[in-house]
This record gives sequence, structure tokens and C-alpha cells, in this order.
Amino acid sequence: MSSSRPEKIHPLWLRCCHWVNAVAIAGMMFSGWRIYNASPLFDFDFPASLTLGGWLGGALQWHFAMMWVLVINGAVYLTLGILSGRFRRKFFPLSVRQLRDDLLTALRGKLQHADVRHYNMVQKLAYLSAIVLGVGLLLSGLVLWKSVQFPLLREMLGGYEAARYIHFFCMSAMALFVIIHLLMVLLVPRTLLAMLRGR
Repeated sequence: MSSSRPEKIHPLWLRCCHWVNAVAIAGMMFSGWRIYNASPLFDFDFPASLTLGGWLGGALQWHFAMMWVLVINGAVYLTLGILSGRFRRKFFPLSVRQLRDDLLTALRGKLQHADVRHYNMVQKLAYLSAIVLGVGLLLSGLVLWKSVQFPLLREMLGGYEAARYIHFFCMSAMALFVIIHLLMVLLVPRTLLAMLRGR
């Protein structure tokens, strides 16, 4: 006897981690823009209306609060993703040839996402890149937060000022990932339903 109930796509732990990450990343990004404005690296500021914290001290408090949420939640996500085998099943194997084909198809606007259970090569690379960017943000953020306590890490990243640039460019790449991610959700709205309901 067949069941008409949709197949489960995302387990509860993954959905919880996804939404906690979304809130934490938004909080860190908007508060980080306020912190950036206090000592800009480039000749521009982020509009105050897009920042969080009201002033430098408030932004730092938000940034550190969201940092702990993101680090703890990220550790849970990575641990469960590895131990459950989900990362291995969803993100591997990788294929340079398939990535090239999928990128060309995506640039022509014809990349299909008919089966939300499976990731195409562009998605695999995007999600793995987001994880790498998160690690880059964490390591460079540690240098910016506790430079004296992490002298080896500071030197490995090229010094305090270099860590600021690394942090900024990792943040920029993460913001681009979020924008593309949201655009893809708009184009394939059933992926949002799957992340809400799991099916």
C-alpha cells in the first residue's frame, strides 16, 4: 500500500541549524557593517539604515552575541552533518567537468532544479564555499577580537591589518552567497517549503 505523504528531504536538526544560522549571519553582517563604518577599509560607508547596534559599542555587543550563536550552531551543524553522513551524500563527489557544464547551463538561465533532494554541482560548490567562508570569518574574527591571545594565527593571516581585509572579503563573499541563495529560493519556492516542513 503506497503512501501519498511527501518524502522527507531535510531532517529537523538541519532545518533548525539553517534558520538559526540565517538569523545569526544577518545579525553579524548588519552589526559588522556598523563596526566597519567606525574604521572603514575603503572609501565608502554602509548606510546607517542597514546596520545594527545604533553605535559602535552597541554593534560590538550584537556582533559578539551573534558570534556565540553562530559558532555553537555551526559546530552542531558540522558535527551532525559529518557524523550522519549527510555531507558526504549531498556534497560529494565533485566533478570539474560537471561543474563547468552546470555553470554554463546556469549562465544561460537553463539550470534545472527539478528534484530538490539532489544538489547540482553549482549548489554543491556554493554550500561548500559558504562553509569555507565561515571558517575564514571565524579565524580572521579571532585575530580581530583577541589579537594578542592568538599571535600565531595573527602571523599566519599576515598580521592584524591583513586579517581585517580577509574578514571584509569573506563577509562580502558570504553576502553574495546569501543574495544568490535568496534569488534561487524565489525562482524555486518549493525549496523554501522543504526547509520549513522537511518534506
